[in-house]
Amino acid sequence: MEELAQSDLPGMASLSEESHLAGQVKKETPILVILGNPPYAGHSANKGKWITDLLKKGYTSPDGNKDDGYYRVDGKPLGEKNPKWLQDDYVKFIRFAQWKIDHAGEGVLGYISNHSYLDNPTFRGMRQSLMKSFNEIYVVDLHGNALKKEKCPDGSKDENVFDIMQGVAIALFIKKKGEKKGCRVYHSDIWGLREKKYSWLLKGDIKSVKWKKLTPKSEFYIFVPREERLQALYEKYPKITDIFPVYSVGIVTARDHLTIKWSPEEVWSTILNFSKLDKELARRAYNLGKDARDWKIEFAQKDLLESGLDKNKIVAILYRPFDVRYTYYTGKSRGFICMPRPEVMRHMQKGNIGLITHKREELDIKWSHTFITNCISEHGLLSSKTTCYHFPLYFYKKGQLKKRISLDNPMLVFEPDAKYDSKERKPNLAPEISDKLTQVYKNKPTPERILYYIYSVFYSNIYREKYGEFLKTDFPRIPFAQNYKLFEKVADQGKELVDLHLLRSPDLSLPVAKFQGKGDNKVEKVRYEKNQVYINPSQYFDGVKPEIWNYQIGGYQVCAKWLKDRKGRTLSLDDIKHYCQVVTALEKTIEIQKEIDKLYPKVELEIIKFN
Repeated sequence: MEELAQSDLPGMASLSEESHLAGQVKKETPILVILGNPPYAGHSANKGKWITDLLKKGYTSPDGNKDDGYYRVDGKPLGEKNPKWLQDDYVKFIRFAQWKIDHAGEGVLGYISNHSYLDNPTFRGMRQSLMKSFNEIYVVDLHGNALKKEKCPDGSKDENVFDIMQGVAIALFIKKKGEKKGCRVYHSDIWGLREKKYSWLLKGDIKSVKWKKLTPKSEFYIFVPREERLQALYEKYPKITDIFPVYSVGIVTARDHLTIKWSPEEVWSTILNFSKLDKELARRAYNLGKDARDWKIEFAQKDLLESGLDKNKIVAILYRPFDVRYTYYTGKSRGFICMPRPEVMRHMQKGNIGLITHKREELDIKWSHTFITNCISEHGLLSSKTTCYHFPLYFYKKGQLKKRISLDNPMLVFEPDAKYDSKERKPNLAPEISDKLTQVYKNKPTPERILYYIYSVFYSNIYREKYGEFLKTDFPRIPFAQNYKLFEKVADQGKELVDLHLLRSPDLSLPVAKFQGKGDNKVEKVRYEKNQVYINPSQYFDGVKPEIWNYQIGGYQVCAKWLKDRKGRTLSLDDIKHYCQVVTALEKTIEIQKEIDKLYPKVELEIIKFN
């Protein structure tokens, strides 16, 4: 909003005059119509104090209406760990136009922009704010989102109206002078090829469009159609965060290729070398690039030296589904690991397990975003697009833990002799959940049984399909069966899944896949044909059915991902055995999911109601 100062420099006088006139329009002239195609830039360079305050602090309109800004919803902070998308330029253009029309007391805003704000949870404060300012909102979602791999409802190709990756929408916001508070929101979808969309846009107008009236509600105020009756049912179930109150996002290293290795020995060698190198030599030797705000070579080396170089700090980390690697863990933030999440990861001791799931998924894929771990986890475990969250089953009292390790078994354990008193740990269960289940079941289910039940529900195809659109926008919710015997049956299936996914199930002793062919075991190019997964021209894993090869956990095709991440490496006998076990675990998982689906409809016949 700052105007250019007057200047006698050639050409600058006219620019400063133009800036002054533009400032008058922005600040003083009552504008009733604002139209445009604002720029989209997630990493905005427009970070002036005025627009930042407008986004975050809000304003009071001349009519006395108080606006809380886009960083609050229902009078409370958003609570988003990284609300960076609210800094996108198109959001700032919408915010500026909203402010201008609010101050004029009436007007129309018409923009074609990125359509992410329509349903992304980060924008829920923005949506609520817009509903408070305007009396009518009309949204034409033109889709075409290549990032989400959007397709038409019938599966045919969907194209963008522009040569960009982001999907777009036209929105008309109408504020009527003197009209009572309250906002009516209307929506329409336009799918198909670009020329079809152009033709529709040329012919259509606000009266000819078949609008669907929406009723956006707290806490998300979604601007896209939803099955409201189903949503109301789903929202009665407790969230995973209501059940397991201690949780955090997974570890962020900021430099995976330095901090995460294939073996404990490789970690130790890296630590010894990296800690002693000159800063710039280390940068070149490990290809570290420029320092980041929260990760610097100086910080990393200081952390290693001050904490004392110690093999006890080498731990296992679940990096991707079925992909356990190793890292050096001091627990200090902005150290060797950028964000080690010690408030949660310190609880991942021997004997503990953790549930992994997502808060949202940005890709338009079927929800399958859950896994289990018995060690610490990395934030991209389930998706390269969004962050996963780690919920430990137990947490431990501070000061009660000691660390012991061998390179053969890099896990944190209790001393002495890896034994511990279970009284030193507490279940990570909300008392109201545990008490309610005990009251209804007339039995106190163990923390493990509750987790097994939840894990089983998450792997129900019926559950995933029924609540798919809600699972993509917030933490998953869990319906608890009122019948105790049914609860136990569902939990039994969940236990089988947990044992399979931790590769500790006796069912894995007879793998369904075999490694065939002669060669050097080097992964060159991964290809699949007729139940065989080739790692090079002469060697392959046999017995991998198409449904196993295509099986997804989160955003990853598991069998392909595991091998492709090892391109250029030579598989050891342990690696080959591990892959065969993964294939077997996935085949058994598919079988168990079918059994869960036989039980799941009974779950929703009579559910426990939580206050």
